[in-house]
Amino acid sequence: MADQRPDPDALLASVQAQEARAERGKLKIFFGFAPGVGKTYAMLEAGRKVAKEGVDVLVGYVEPHARPDTQALVLGLDMLSRREVVYRDRTLLEFDLEAALARCPQLVLVDELAHTNAPGMTHAKRWQDIEDLLKAGIDVFTTVNVQHLETVNDLVAQITGIPVRETVPDSVFEQANEVELVDLAPDDLIERLREGKVYFPEQARHAIDNFFRKGNLIALRELSLRRMAERVDAQMADYRAENLVTRIWPASERLLVCVSASPHSMRLVRATRRMATSLRAPWIAVHVETAGDTRMSAADRDRLAQTLQLAEQLGAETVTLPAAHFADEVLHLARTKNVSKIVVGKPQQPRWQEWLRGSFVYELTRKCGDVDIYVITGEQSEPVGRRPAIAEPAINYAGYGSAAGIVAVCSVVCWLAFPVSGTANLIMIYLLGVVASALWLGRGPSALAAVLSVATFDYFFVPPYLTFAVSDTQYLLTFAVMLMTGLIVGTLTARVRFQAESARAREHRTAALYAMSRELVDAATLLQLLPPARRHIGQAFAGDVHLLFPDPATRRLRPLGEHADQRALDEHELGVAQWAFDHQQPAGRGTDTLPSARGLYLPLNVSQKSMGVMALVSSAEQRYFSPDQLRQLVTFAGQIALAAERIEAAAEARKLQVQMEAERLRNSLLSAVSHDLRTPLAAITGASSTLLENDALLEPGVRRELAESIFIEGDRLNRLVANLLDMTRLEAGAIALQKEWQPLEEVIGVALNRLARPLHGREVRVQLPADLPLVPIDGLLVQQVLTNLLENAAKYSPPGTPIEITARLQDNEVEVAVADRGPGINAADRTQIFEKFYRSANAAGRMGVGLGLAICRSIVELHGGRIAVDDRPGGGAVFRFRLPLAGSPPPAVPEEVPVEHSRTE
Repeated sequence: MADQRPDPDALLASVQAQEARAERGKLKIFFGFAPGVGKTYAMLEAGRKVAKEGVDVLVGYVEPHARPDTQALVLGLDMLSRREVVYRDRTLLEFDLEAALARCPQLVLVDELAHTNAPGMTHAKRWQDIEDLLKAGIDVFTTVNVQHLETVNDLVAQITGIPVRETVPDSVFEQANEVELVDLAPDDLIERLREGKVYFPEQARHAIDNFFRKGNLIALRELSLRRMAERVDAQMADYRAENLVTRIWPASERLLVCVSASPHSMRLVRATRRMATSLRAPWIAVHVETAGDTRMSAADRDRLAQTLQLAEQLGAETVTLPAAHFADEVLHLARTKNVSKIVVGKPQQPRWQEWLRGSFVYELTRKCGDVDIYVITGEQSEPVGRRPAIAEPAINYAGYGSAAGIVAVCSVVCWLAFPVSGTANLIMIYLLGVVASALWLGRGPSALAAVLSVATFDYFFVPPYLTFAVSDTQYLLTFAVMLMTGLIVGTLTARVRFQAESARAREHRTAALYAMSRELVDAATLLQLLPPARRHIGQAFAGDVHLLFPDPATRRLRPLGEHADQRALDEHELGVAQWAFDHQQPAGRGTDTLPSARGLYLPLNVSQKSMGVMALVSSAEQRYFSPDQLRQLVTFAGQIALAAERIEAAAEARKLQVQMEAERLRNSLLSAVSHDLRTPLAAITGASSTLLENDALLEPGVRRELAESIFIEGDRLNRLVANLLDMTRLEAGAIALQKEWQPLEEVIGVALNRLARPLHGREVRVQLPADLPLVPIDGLLVQQVLTNLLENAAKYSPPGTPIEITARLQDNEVEVAVADRGPGINAADRTQIFEKFYRSANAAGRMGVGLGLAICRSIVELHGGRIAVDDRPGGGAVFRFRLPLAGSPPPAVPEEVPVEHSRTE
């Protein structure tokens, strides 16, 4: 018998779900098929009834329809003030979630579950507001129509021709504690419309001619009734599972058909489909795997896969059960699914085989209990008495020979042990051989081993010896028990071996899926998806895997990582793959679309689009895949599709980040340049215009002051433009280093001379050790570094405070430091202060575009060095940059020989 004990994990999940439901508020939905059937009226009536029982009821929101009967029901109930939201010069009245939570009643009545809230509200949808109420432990009554359910929204649009924009997830409807159907005959609803009880007369006439046509209302009513029936059926299934009910409840019909590799199974599936259609019942197609499935021929495997695919195409749910006891497993599934009728085929095997192997139909009818069994043959399209040619599995001659060898080895061991051991021990040795045959070779060889064991035991170890004659009749019982025990043990061992192999195969595919998913997480490009897909899917399904992605310009598929000299797909196969991509449906081998293709092509569908196609060119002989295999391949394809979507999203995010950074730099540049160019240009323009217009009237001192202003602002403008040009050249790699061994004091001296005017009136202390060696540098570029650092120190330190320049030799590097007594650098700015166009908070009101320090870092890094900034003890900042001493300096030149240095820019 199959183990029918309850699943502990399922019980634990049920208990946890009950605990979660106990903490939430209860949701009751008044469900209708169209506006005007009376949902709001029924909700208010139920609210008033509950309020009379002493429950604190709050009317959170009721749609303000001009219906006197409905408005009268609101009177006497505590009503929440609506929240006013101004949107596009209109004042909208919405449900005030925050006020309802603060009021915290026991029950809130909220109309129109699918309503879309006005912009500015806490949530976009009203069902989200209700979810917050339920989480707070507040019960809710609400209303909704069938056309607002997400899964039937497209059906409603097809029926009525009018798309419904506001929808509710089906999970909200399914998780409701109670759903009350508010129904009304379509003729009565149309009469209510004509009487003006639903809409105003003009609106009512327009509604009757469009959405409220009688045919539409009948179809919507059927949809709502079916949706309620499905909900009730699901509730019954949940109750049966929670209360461990195994007895069939024939509240509705559900059929189950048993299929196999027999050619009659397709007829059986079609007959069951006709029966299910006449009964308007769902149905299930079941195949029970046995040890014989491992020896099934390729033709039989294809036939079984075709049968299961046909059942799926005809609307059945397909299930494959790995089991040994046919009848027990089928009946267990039937009771779990509340199946009322089981359809099986008429037995085709001879009567003597039924006596030996047992009859599945007999076992099923004997144990079925309250389940009806239908034994049918389906359509007869072949002459009676003529069986179709079925490829018989090849006889395992090697296995039977190995079984005979095992019995021979056991006989030798028994011959050696016979003088010192009893016959019982000899029997155990033979039984051990039978078990080994069943474990390694299968059921047939183990049966042969059992028969040979009895024969050899009788021939060699039962007097009279070396004959099959038996002098003592008690040995006949021994032979019978030994034979039966051997056959039973062999059968059970072979069955366990088959179950272990089935579990191992499933575990192998599951492990492959897990391993591939784990590797796909690390993939950063589409090309990196190919190796794990080929390795894991190819091993699990014995074939070659190709990934094809569309060209962005032409949308034509191209194999990923393929070359002309490798295993590329030909034009025909690429055409099949393109069809699967364009139609987002499987195609190729084993499907109904282009089945002559060598490969199976599965679209990589995700988020309502196809990322590409996965191709499996299997080397196996079978032409068809079972539904389980197809589902697993679809799962593999889904994992690859998700990884491809993640990679595409990451690329889009990087592209967007680059665009945002470019936009930020552009805005920073425009902002800085527009300010820092305009200021010196305005000063130059003002001073020069004054000189031109009033030259004769100006005193010499004033003219000199204006000329100096023009010079200073022009020099500042020149440095700004030079910084921009230098940054552009550095980023473009247009600057080539011209290193020379130079004394650092000369470079510092030139930089100080260039900044004589900005540093006027400020003490600059230079402290260089006497033994400081020559440094291999590009003198002009390092002068630019020192110039920018000194200008930065002068700009951000108070006037009159000193600036210090120091240098030292450390770890085969020369470290140069420029220190000031300014406000210092914030810790948050230290990592960004060397970025382009970055200006710290201390830069407010000061000239500059934020390029000076970025140029310093680029030049220092171009020399192979590094630059950093630290706080200075006692206040201020210290900028340090290090230059490596690579190579050997040139020999010293005698003093009497003049040396001239020249350089052309």
